[in-house]
Amino acid sequence: MKEIIPKNESETVEFKSAFNSDTVETLVAFANSKGGFVYLGVSDTAKIVGVTLNKETIPQWINEIKSKTEPSLIPDVEEFTIDSKKVVIFSISEFPIKPVSVKGKYYKRIGNANHLLNLNEILNLHLKTFNSSWDYSFDPNHSVLDISEEKVLQLIALSNRNRKIPLEKDVFEFLTKMELVREGQLTNAGFLLLMRNESIVSDIELGHFQNEITIKDGLTISTDLVTEVEEVLAFIRKHISKEYIITANPAREERWDYPLDALREIVMNMVVHRDYTHRGNSSVKIFPNRIEFFNPGKLPSEISVNDLIEGKYVSDCRNKLIAKVFKEIDWIERYGSGIKRIMNFFKDYGSPNPVFENFQHGFRITVFSIVENIVKKDTEKDTEKDTEKDTEKEMLSNNQKKILEEISENKLITAEELVDIVGINLRNVKANLSKLKAKGLLERVGSDKGGYWKV
Repeated sequence: MKEIIPKNESETVEFKSAFNSDTVETLVAFANSKGGFVYLGVSDTAKIVGVTLNKETIPQWINEIKSKTEPSLIPDVEEFTIDSKKVVIFSISEFPIKPVSVKGKYYKRIGNANHLLNLNEILNLHLKTFNSSWDYSFDPNHSVLDISEEKVLQLIALSNRNRKIPLEKDVFEFLTKMELVREGQLTNAGFLLLMRNESIVSDIELGHFQNEITIKDGLTISTDLVTEVEEVLAFIRKHISKEYIITANPAREERWDYPLDALREIVMNMVVHRDYTHRGNSSVKIFPNRIEFFNPGKLPSEISVNDLIEGKYVSDCRNKLIAKVFKEIDWIERYGSGIKRIMNFFKDYGSPNPVFENFQHGFRITVFSIVENIVKKDTEKDTEKDTEKDTEKEMLSNNQKKILEEISENKLITAEELVDIVGINLRNVKANLSKLKAKGLLERVGSDKGGYWKV
């Protein structure tokens, strides 16, 4: 009989020495998740301690569970005697209509603990019950008068590019077919995709940084989602470097610091998966050696970052209607494939692996310049093959060491900027740069105006 008791608590198992309010909370958490079992008369260490029962005990417990939960839960009950001690097992299935509450509070099982849901999590759990999402709901603040007919026609044109039988340029038919307007009312997705004027709901903050605290250029975009994708990418292209490679072809080949296809995939993922109910903004921060993409809305609690990277998850799109439209215009291939595609783009380009992480109230992707990878590999090669350079570095002056440190942080830094940072005049900065190049510790790639430094 002891074998019926699991060894540990888990996502579907909870041990309780006695019946109390925590027991009801756990049953609610199970009902809002995958279901589970509560073992009464078992300690946290899986030791059988037993419970005291009389004829009315179990019916009283069931009535208490039923009266404190909404909708009312009625668990299945089994009673066992193990080593002369009574053990009661409550089992509950995943509830079909969520969320279930206990005294007005909502819980969900995460790992081996109960997680108290916030308002946004409650809303999303309820919408998932009906296979819906926030963007499918009616927009209480806007109507069809707030959307642009020109932008509807633009979506139709994008949709027709790969269609054998083109859609008619019928605005109303397209809006209703895509469910952007239902029962004559505009949905949240309809407004975000087709807004006539700017709106703070879709704000994306863009910044180009010289270092961690100095911003060189900034822009806030507050327009429709299709336009946002193009404007974000235009801002990124403006502030990252590219070189021209001479090939056998008549035209020169462009080589950017980052694979542009990957950046486009990231930006589209931001737009599609953002939590638009959160007060925070999306942001893109461009640094000399990396770009950080941040979006309000963390990963679903049941998906870890490792699951995401390894592809061990089922796609759970936060904004199903926006995703449907992006798929219709062929901007995304299929749900749940974006992360894998991003990683493959960087791998094929020879760039460092992106970093994915839950960060503050959202999700962040950090990507690194291919130059960063080349410098890293060159540094490793030099360390292995040439120890003489280490000796040369030890013989550098403090000014030369400082110049190398600054260039390592910012490959685009100018001699004029080094004057203020190092604290010497321009003539001495240029003299030290020449000495570092002569020692083989520094190289100028490209022109003086459009190139960059390589340590």
